[in-house]
Amino acid sequence: MAYEVEKTDAEWQDELSPERYKVLRESATERAWTGELLDEHRAGLYTCGACGAELFKSGTKFDSGCGWPSFYDSVNPDAVELIEDKSLGMVRTEVRCANCGSHLGHVFDDGFGTPTGLRYCMNSLALGFSAEGETAESETPAADAPAADSTAK
Repeated sequence: MAYEVEKTDAEWQDELSPERYKVLRESATERAWTGELLDEHRAGLYTCGACGAELFKSGTKFDSGCGWPSFYDSVNPDAVELIEDKSLGMVRTEVRCANCGSHLGHVFDDGFGTPTGLRYCMNSLALGFSAEGETAESETPAADAPAADSTAK
């Protein structure tokens, strides 16, 4: 698929911390319970950590107990790309940013009690966050955030 934002691997490596590059461009997963945005409870907007595209509103975030930030819906159907993932001996649905193709996490149909029944299980390292009323375009997790595992979730 052609994306609005396309860069070479070298360009992404220059722009992203090694930890973010591993998650966003190599589909790694940060360790559960380590993500900076897991316990973020302010109103605001979650964006792609690579290109800044709008992905999730804080009102759709919920505590799923899985150890990663979870949302029940994206800002609009075109914000994310869903791809069948047959890695690790199972079939899952990978979630990518529809603007740049970066790996964000996976979506599952076990979001019980949510309006959609979905759980978008996202890596904090794959997201930026901008609190309502802030002037900065986005806050992103620290570059020295916990290292990503190569095991995808």
